[in-house]
Amino acid sequence: MISLSNIVTLLCAYLLGSIPTAVWIGQIFYKIDVREYGSGNAGATNTFRVLGYKAGIPVLIIDIFKGWASVAILVVVLKKFNFVQSGSEEYGNIQLGSGIACLMGHIFPIYAGFRGGKGVATLLGIMLAIHPNSTGVCIGIFILTLLLSGYVSLSSMIAGFAFPFLLLYAFHNENEIQNLFSMLIATLILVTHQKNIERLFRGAEPKIKLFKKKKS
Repeated sequence: MISLSNIVTLLCAYLLGSIPTAVWIGQIFYKIDVREYGSGNAGATNTFRVLGYKAGIPVLIIDIFKGWASVAILVVVLKKFNFVQSGSEEYGNIQLGSGIACLMGHIFPIYAGFRGGKGVATLLGIMLAIHPNSTGVCIGIFILTLLLSGYVSLSSMIAGFAFPFLLLYAFHNENEIQNLFSMLIATLILVTHQKNIERLFRGAEPKIKLFKKKKS
């Protein structure tokens, strides 16, 4: 049975994920909406592309923190007040639910007309909270692929698909909830990057330069 505390946790996770970092930083400091430029997404990658690293780095950090906090901090609060026991099936379910709720908030933010980003940075934060060891390896895979290809989308997809394989075969994870969530992550990344996949096949996917300044 879903308790009131669980519902409140999921709602808080969604509202946390809904914080449109890229949109607010663009509007407050640059007087533009990043969704009207570049790829049209309200995420860290498009912020780097449109506004440069001075805006992109804070967006990246905050979006990662949103994902991590939705799983780590909110669930810790539930444990503190004895609403859930660590290691229980309910604990795993709440972790999974909170992560998904936060991710949906980022993709469909209530504060920004339900037009958000693809959620890769937020997913990274969620992964860090759930299984930091395999996530660290995924970060290495992402960086290596980005350095070799220059494509953030390709790097994100390869790292995302590596996550469930690392959990299952490298770290022999036995938590079924975490394994299920890792597969969901891989599937979601594929779904949200359909246009990027099409552009990659056409050779039209733009490469990113992390330290490119915004043109005046």
